[in-house]
Amino acid sequence: MSERAAQRKALSKGLDRLNERMVTLAELSELAIRKAMDSLARRDPVLAQEVMLLDREIYALQVEVEGACADLIALHAPVARDLRTVTTSLKITTDLDRIGRYGRDIAEITLQMVGRGGEPVSLPPRLREMADLTIEMVDTATDAFVKRYADTVRDIMIVDDKVDALHQENFRDLVGRMASGAVDVETGARYLYVNRYLERVADHAVNIGERVVYMVTGERPKPPADQG
Repeated sequence: MSERAAQRKALSKGLDRLNERMVTLAELSELAIRKAMDSLARRDPVLAQEVMLLDREIYALQVEVEGACADLIALHAPVARDLRTVTTSLKITTDLDRIGRYGRDIAEITLQMVGRGGEPVSLPPRLREMADLTIEMVDTATDAFVKRYADTVRDIMIVDDKVDALHQENFRDLVGRMASGAVDVETGARYLYVNRYLERVADHAVNIGERVVYMVTGERPKPPADQG
C-alpha cells in the first residue's frame, strides 16, 4: 500500500470514529430534552436526576469530539468535503452540548418544583405542544447529520416559526394566568424559563440544520428575506 493510500485509509477510519461519537452525542442530547420534559410533566425527580447524568455524559463526549477533530486536522490535513465534515462536526458539538444543558436546566426546575411540595400545577398544554415541536426539530436536524441528507432540514425554519409563535403565546398566557391568580407567581415564572429554554433549543436545532446543509453541499443557506 502506498503512503498516500495509507494516509487516506487512516483519515477514513478517523472520520468513521468521529461520526460514531457524533451519532452518540446527538442521541444523548435529544434524550436529555425528552427526559427533561417528561420529568417536568410527571414531577419525577428520578427522571430529572437521569438528565443530570446525561448532561455530564454529553459534556465528556463533547470534549472527546473536540480532541478528535483537532487530531484529524493536525495529523491528516483533510480538504474539501472531509474538512467540512470535521469543522462542521466541531461546531455542531457546541449546539448539541447546549441542547443537553437546556435539558439539565429543565430538570433542575423539576427538582425545584418537587422540593416546594404542595399541589402540583399541570404542565400548560401549549407548552407541551411547543416541546413536541422542538424535539421534532432536534430529531430532524440530528438525523440529517447522521444520514448526510440536507433536503430534510431545508424547511426547518418553518417549524421554528411555529415554535416562536408558541413561545409568544405561552408567554402571554402564563403572564395572564399569574396576573389573575390562576397560577402562583413562582410556578408561572419557572414555566416561563422552560418556555425560553425550549425556544433556544429550537434555535440550536436550526443551527445544526444549516450546518448540515453546508457540510453536505458546500453552500451556506440563505437567510430569510426579512432578515437580510
